[in-house]
Amino acid sequence: MDAFLIVGLLIVLFAVLTVVRSVRIVPQARARNVERLGRYHSTLKPGLSFVIPYIDRVYPMIDLREQVVSFRPQPVITEDNLVVEIDTVLYFQVTDPRAAAYEIANYIQAVEQLTVTTLRNVVGSLDLEMTLTSRDTINSQLRGVLDEATGKWGIRVNRVEIKAIDPPKSIKEAMEKQMRAERDKRAAILNAEGQRQSQILTAEGDKQSAVLRAEGDRSAAILKAQGQSQAIDEVFQAVHRNDPDPQLLAYQYLQMLPELAKGPGNTFWVIPSEVTSALQGVSKAFTEVLPRSAATREASEVPEISETAARESAEAEKAAAEAVAEAAETDSGLRQLGSGATAHADPLADLQENRHRATP
Repeated sequence: MDAFLIVGLLIVLFAVLTVVRSVRIVPQARARNVERLGRYHSTLKPGLSFVIPYIDRVYPMIDLREQVVSFRPQPVITEDNLVVEIDTVLYFQVTDPRAAAYEIANYIQAVEQLTVTTLRNVVGSLDLEMTLTSRDTINSQLRGVLDEATGKWGIRVNRVEIKAIDPPKSIKEAMEKQMRAERDKRAAILNAEGQRQSQILTAEGDKQSAVLRAEGDRSAAILKAQGQSQAIDEVFQAVHRNDPDPQLLAYQYLQMLPELAKGPGNTFWVIPSEVTSALQGVSKAFTEVLPRSAATREASEVPEISETAARESAEAEKAAAEAVAEAAETDSGLRQLGSGATAHADPLADLQENRHRATP
C-alpha cells in the first residue's frame, strides 16, 4: 500500500508540474520566443499562452517599450586635432523580438559600439567650435546611421542626444579667457555708449538752459528799459509841467552831493569852488519872495498861516544857513590844498545865469 501511495503521489506531482510548465502568462509590452526541439517555433504575445512541456523551450522576456541607455564618455578627435570627451544618450525600441534574439547576440553592446564609431566619424569632420554649436546636426546624423544599421536587428532608434562635450582643461581655460574678454569688451562698449548718451543729453540740457536764460535776460532787459523809459518820460513831463526855478534845481543838486561821497572807494572828494554861490542861491530861495503860483495864490487867500507851516519854514531857513556855512568851510579847505585838485564848473551857477538872462 505504501508503494502504491508513493507512486500515486509522484504521478500527481508530475501532472501538476506538466500543467504548470505548459501555461505561460506574458505581461503587456513584453514578448517571449519559443523554440521547439532547438528550433525557433513562435513568439508568445501578451496574455495567456500554452506550450508543450519538455519539448518547447521558452526564452526570457524581451521588453518592447522604448528604452534609454546612457553610454560612458568616449574620447573623440576633432578636425583641429583636439580630443574631447562626448557623452551620449540613446533612445531605442525593440520592434521584432525574433530578430533581436537571433540576428544579434547583444544588441545593447552592438548599439553602443556603433554609436561610438559613428560619433567619431561625424565629429572628426568638425572643428571644436562647430562641435560645440552643432549638436542638432550631430544628433540627426547619428540617428540616421544607427536607425539604418539596427533595422535588421529588430531595433528602431528613436533619438540620439549628446549629453555632454568636455574639451581639454587648457581649452576650457582659453575659452573662459576669451569669454571674459568678450564680456569686458561688451561692457566697455555699453559703458561708452552710456557716457556718450549722457554727454549728449547734458549738452542738450545746457543748450536749452542757456537759450531759456538768454531769452529771460533779454525779456528782463527789455522790461527794465521800458520801465526806465517810462520813468524818465514821467519825470521829464512832470518837470516841464511844473516849470521848476533855478533855486529848486540848486537845492536838489546840494542834496545829491552827500550821495557822491558814500562809496567805499571814495577817499578823495572834490567839491566845485562855486558851491558857495549855489548855496547862497538856495538860501535866497528860502529868504526872498518868489513868484507865486496858482496854488500859492489860492493859499494866500487864507487869512492866517498855521503854526506848523511857520515852524517848517523856520527849520528850512536854518538848514539852508547851516549848509551855506559848511560849504564855505569846505571851499576854504580845498583852496589851501593848492593847484593839485581840479576845480569843476558849477552847473547850478550856469543854470542861474541862463535863467537870469532869459528873464527880461
